[in-house]
Amino acid sequence: MRSLPLFSSCLAALSSFACAELNLSQPLLSKQVLPSTFKPPQVFKNVNLVRNTNLDKAYPRETINVIIENIDSKPQSEYYLPFESSLISRVGGLEVKDKKDAEKGSFKVEVVGLDEQSSTEFYLIHLPTPLAPKQQQTLSITYSVLSALAPVPAKIAQSGKQYLQYTFSAYTPSVYVTEKQKTKLKFPSGDVPDYTTLPADLNAESKADPQKQGSTFTYGPYNDVPAGAEQFASVRYEFTKPVIHATRLERDLEVSHWGGNLASEERYWLTNQGAELINQFSRVEWQKSQYMNPASSALKNLNLPLHPGTVDPYFTDDIGNVSTSHFRPGRKENLLELKPRYPVFGGWKYSFRVGWNADLSTYLRKLAKGDTYVLKVPFLEGPRMPEGIQYAKVHLRVILPEGATNVRYSTNVPLVDSTTSIHKTFMDTIGRTALELHAINLVDEFRERDLIVTYDYPWTAGYRKPIVITLGMFAVFAVTWVLGSIDTSIGKPKKV
Repeated sequence: MRSLPLFSSCLAALSSFACAELNLSQPLLSKQVLPSTFKPPQVFKNVNLVRNTNLDKAYPRETINVIIENIDSKPQSEYYLPFESSLISRVGGLEVKDKKDAEKGSFKVEVVGLDEQSSTEFYLIHLPTPLAPKQQQTLSITYSVLSALAPVPAKIAQSGKQYLQYTFSAYTPSVYVTEKQKTKLKFPSGDVPDYTTLPADLNAESKADPQKQGSTFTYGPYNDVPAGAEQFASVRYEFTKPVIHATRLERDLEVSHWGGNLASEERYWLTNQGAELINQFSRVEWQKSQYMNPASSALKNLNLPLHPGTVDPYFTDDIGNVSTSHFRPGRKENLLELKPRYPVFGGWKYSFRVGWNADLSTYLRKLAKGDTYVLKVPFLEGPRMPEGIQYAKVHLRVILPEGATNVRYSTNVPLVDSTTSIHKTFMDTIGRTALELHAINLVDEFRERDLIVTYDYPWTAGYRKPIVITLGMFAVFAVTWVLGSIDTSIGKPKKV
């Protein structure tokens, strides 16, 4: 987490806590259910649309910049974005902003479903200000798609190159007419042996698609694309890196006021979605190849950048402690280098846990008035890998001190659920308040997102445990004294 003026940012964040409701979004569970005959009203048109697909990482990252225009006679504020039903459950981190004024923040979005089985579902984008007739606005729509890449061939040699296939539509799916559009694909290298070619008569400039420029392919421009039109295409490109997919991440943050400590623990269930081995794994061949350190589709190590001041790191898996790890302290950041017990090839799985301690004063501030505390922590602090990591499910739990009340939070990470529960540990009386947040379909780029938690913690609550321990010790001594003073003899001896 970058060093920022925490206190001032926390004060600014309190404006979002005016009400006691937890901020809750459901990117997958439909908030609106419409009849199966529903069709989005044709009140907009796409004047110009450019879609950029980045394939540098192990998941596609889509950025759609589109100029929309209100063609209706009334102001409109609802813009529909279509997805296939099989795809929408894997779309993550969808955000919409005004490209010309991104500082205003993200627009509200929600999923719209139909009351019967349908091949298409929608994200409904709410424009913050209704668009007047004939007025235009430039939207920037970004999202990632998990598990969208397939290795072709599905099995390779242990030291062979890996190729991934990505299938998409050269026409960006839209429920509105698009006057002009094009799609750009950015590959990690120029090694793209197979790709779909489209005839020149579809292109507005009468050029055969795709047009190549280094490691970038361009499909289009295309003019006057009707609503709902699709033109399927696929590309196969070299990606000899692991396709890391975390089926589940459990992250616990435990706040201790008495110890001035923030204890973090993360539990990972990883799998490599890359190409599987065509033959059995050879340890001898693997050891020989490590001298040259060639590119490999196997996961060999993980690097976790941590905040300066982090101490006491540990790394364990299902067997026990893993000694193949290195902790490198630094001024700007600490680096925890993890090396699994074995290289994780395609189709293989690896689960482990990692934890560390940090100075609580780096993350926690007390407001000048009252007993309110503000905790600012990264939502994700996982590995930072050049090939990226996908997170199917993320469960974040913030365990606050015993006696913390009035818990509220704020984050710009899309969530599917949020609850509060009681977590009991050693010598607790009523238990600690735990804030639990659930998210799905996240990627490692959310490492830069923060979670801000506010709670009330009166000074009397801090003495709850010492008082309980003291009273408990007195109770033990008292019971011991009472039991020791009881005459347990059967009877008095008789005098002769």
